[in-house]
Amino acid sequence: MSAAVREVPGLLAIDHVGIAVRDLDAAIAFHTSVLGLVLLHREENVDQGVAEAMLAPPDGVTGAQLQLLAPLSEASTLARFLDRSGPGLQQLAFRVEDIDHAASVLRGKGLRLLYDAARTGTGGSRINFVHPKDTGGVLIELVQAASAVERMEAGHS
Repeated sequence: MSAAVREVPGLLAIDHVGIAVRDLDAAIAFHTSVLGLVLLHREENVDQGVAEAMLAPPDGVTGAQLQLLAPLSEASTLARFLDRSGPGLQQLAFRVEDIDHAASVLRGKGLRLLYDAARTGTGGSRINFVHPKDTGGVLIELVQAASAVERMEAGHS
């Protein structure tokens, strides 16, 4: 692969859109009963200070998903976001092939990432975030799917 091609972060697709909510159960109920989305996954990510749920249209499990995020405590970053901005769009997440490469390229272009190294995200994925002050006010999440992480650890790409 040429150097010019590798100078891009390797975005594959929109992975999900994150919505900050105060009450995860109420938000899940709204999105499933009113909008007809299907709950795919629910977990608590103590490291990130959030309870989260991933939803998708009934026939759209392979496309972009909706992530509902609620703070686990009032001290979490998400609780501060909700206090400052209220419920609503919190992040736009892009799926990447190799999160370490994506982070390196973006740092090389002068963007700030929130973490020095990727952290564990939903379902064993690896994640990092681009600072919203560098992206026009939108928090951008980079997501390397767990299946890609497993392939890279096994020495395959």
